[in-house]
Amino acid sequence: MEEPLRVLVAMALGLLLVLHRLEAERFGAAEYDEPARDGRRTSFLPRLAWYAVGLGLVVGIIIVHPAPVEELGLSLGDRGQALLLGFAFGAVGTIQAAGVASFRYGRLRFPPSWAYPGAILNALGTALVDEVAFRGVVLGVFLLLGVNPVTSLIAQALLYALVSRLGAPGRDRYWFVLVLLMGIGLGWLTVETGSIGAAFLGHAITRIAIFVCTGHAGQLAPRGHEVEDSWEFRRPPPGWSPVGRSPEEPPAAGR
Repeated sequence: MEEPLRVLVAMALGLLLVLHRLEAERFGAAEYDEPARDGRRTSFLPRLAWYAVGLGLVVGIIIVHPAPVEELGLSLGDRGQALLLGFAFGAVGTIQAAGVASFRYGRLRFPPSWAYPGAILNALGTALVDEVAFRGVVLGVFLLLGVNPVTSLIAQALLYALVSRLGAPGRDRYWFVLVLLMGIGLGWLTVETGSIGAAFLGHAITRIAIFVCTGHAGQLAPRGHEVEDSWEFRRPPPGWSPVGRSPEEPPAAGR
């Protein structure tokens, strides 16, 4: 009787972890970890609390569940395999991040230097929560219930994309599709290796690459709202003036 009870408690903790991921926006974590547009730094304490609660739920699942490695894949697995597949996935993620930045901005849009420590911590913390919650608990439960593996991969990826809130009105649809495909690919890595190690590594590298290449933690600003789109950014240096126009005169429409 003790073992089924422990499984149920672990599943409850897993559900709390999914709900915790859903509330990431309230804490400024995950896709919403953005440098302020006026250059000021946002408070780090709410994000730190989100990471701490998430880590506590992860540890609770591992301790309570009677077979977290065998049934949920909550381990690093074979280190060589995890490194090889994780870096391969991360390389693909880096290429797409660079491609998106080149298409949207015409260049790699490096973020300010002060934003890197928080972004790296954000990538690692979010990747850990996501992999344990969706590729560990959710995918593991689907497979244990006998759901078809392909259906399980698609279902957990769709749930992941919806919980990340990237499908909300006004958000970039490319990122919703990207996260959906990422969820399927990371799920495949987990099934293939029997653990979340490779998925965690590939996920973290991809998140860091997106931040470095686009200057955003995952959600691009709408067109016309980037700092490059402002008149202040595009105006000439003080004392300089294009021929036939004063330095304070905005450019004419269409120029």
